[in-house]
Amino acid sequence: MKPVETSEPVETSGNERSARPSLGKLARRTGYILRQGSRIALYTAHSEAMRRINNRLKADLPETPKPVPDGPVPSQRRMLSDIAKLFAADLKSVEDGDYPSPRDGTMTPGELLRTSRTFFADVPRVAERRATGSHQEVFEESDRFGKNLPRYYRQNFHFQTDGWFSEESARLYDFQVDVLFSGATAAMRRRALVPFARILRAKDQRKVAYADLACGTGGLLKPALAAFPRLKGVGVDLSEPYLNVARERIDSHRATFVNAMAENLPFADNSLDVISCVFLFHELPPKVRRQVISEVARVLKPGGSFLFVDSLQTGDVPDYDGLLSLFPQLFHEPYFTSYLKEDLTGLFRQAGLRENAVMPAFVSRVAEFVKEEA
Repeated sequence: MKPVETSEPVETSGNERSARPSLGKLARRTGYILRQGSRIALYTAHSEAMRRINNRLKADLPETPKPVPDGPVPSQRRMLSDIAKLFAADLKSVEDGDYPSPRDGTMTPGELLRTSRTFFADVPRVAERRATGSHQEVFEESDRFGKNLPRYYRQNFHFQTDGWFSEESARLYDFQVDVLFSGATAAMRRRALVPFARILRAKDQRKVAYADLACGTGGLLKPALAAFPRLKGVGVDLSEPYLNVARERIDSHRATFVNAMAENLPFADNSLDVISCVFLFHELPPKVRRQVISEVARVLKPGGSFLFVDSLQTGDVPDYDGLLSLFPQLFHEPYFTSYLKEDLTGLFRQAGLRENAVMPAFVSRVAEFVKEEA
């Protein structure tokens, strides 16, 4: 739904009236560029500082094999160019009325300082796990609530402290991901709102049944509810601590949260109009990946849409293939390699979901799958 601008009626000349939209667009673009530019600077600075800390730590840690890419790796210039294209597409979506201008990075100075300190305090812990191959801490700590959750889930993904099992991890996770992707994470997620906006233009938002799978701390659910002010949404996640943080960050009666597995969804058959999912599939074992697709197909209404955002796959953007192959070597991503060559289009088709569109967005692929009518 496109925003409607209102103002008091005043006598103006034709030239003044024609200039006003241009001035408004210029102000919007300037604000957007300043916000996103500051994000890139912030997270790039943290990335560089982390690199220097890790270099100093190497002397006291076990030596690890040097990662070897299986294919081309884009230059930093190429990656910055692709981030710029992502932001340009993001801004165009704002100007097209798909969603309002984003307010990424709204932490107060105090929150930013605390998060930055926590981030740097955790860098040595992550470096030690990477050097020693340690990624089973949360599985071995049997007193954690996660002891009854699936085995594949109880790992220190990305070597992160506490895995998915503490609010401290939840508060730090988005910051860590933005350091990895130079502040572009939120813009990649928002690409799912483009088909979402198109879907909702033909519907009454109040009657749309929507769920966000693996919602984490609300990285997509929050901007979705902000973009579509009459929409209600259900955030589904296996981590109660991450859901607790999502509840804090999305203070809205239009959001509800459910602690559940994506492979066993608590929804009736043919009950949801739209399902979204961001950065989940590459962290699922192949068997579970198929179970999730089956569940999505079960709970979607005929004609309903599944909005998918995840990592690029091999061949999506060939110049990135080598970089993608480094992820399992640099981070604890046990199911990433299988994801890279998974035939997602075929798997969804077998479940009765037709791929309507797919496009790259920096290091992500964005797709819409539509459940076939009966």
